[in-house]
Amino acid sequence: MIRPLAIIAGAGPGIGGAVARAFSAEGFAVALLARRLEALEALAEGLPDASCWPVDLADPSAVAAVIRAVIAEHGSPSVLHYNAAAWYEADPLEIDPALFTADLSLCATGALAAVQAAVPAMKASGGGTLLFTGGGLALRPEYGGDVISLTAGKAAMRAMVLALAPKLAPMGGHAATVTVAGTVAPGTAFDPDIIAEAFLALHKQAREDWQAEVVFDGRR
Repeated sequence: MIRPLAIIAGAGPGIGGAVARAFSAEGFAVALLARRLEALEALAEGLPDASCWPVDLADPSAVAAVIRAVIAEHGSPSVLHYNAAAWYEADPLEIDPALFTADLSLCATGALAAVQAAVPAMKASGGGTLLFTGGGLALRPEYGGDVISLTAGKAAMRAMVLALAPKLAPMGGHAATVTVAGTVAPGTAFDPDIIAEAFLALHKQAREDWQAEVVFDGRR
């Protein structure tokens, strides 16, 4: 039996890895994308049909190229999950603008590049789900001054997803973000495996019930 494909861009030990495990348990093949091959290979252990694709997600051209390569090898994805971000603490009056721009690219521009690379194949195959890991600082940016690049990046990504959702829906694309309004940590209400259930639930929504955003506040 051919498994449907989920591409996880930003597959790591937290939410990305949890989402990969959740979709794998549902019968998906998973393509794992992140910078370090060794970490990807460790994550792939125990997943029955996983492939590893090292890539710098802050480089939009590299993001587009690797997603097209995954599609060429494995076919159109049923799910694309974009989970890339960086935590960098800095005084907003002193942060290097080049670093700020790189973090914006990682959060938002890379996400757009991923969408542009995946949607043509999804459209040709009848549609798919595009999922994005959002952050609570996009809702309350006044608390994000110490991580200004992450705050701006998550706000930009959220705006992009909400703007894209009505554009993609007519072609069968369900674009949605889970805005995680809390600190992700195993064994808490913000356990990555619990958050992954929210992503899986979005994918399973009937078309008439599609949501573009779920705010995950630690309560089920």
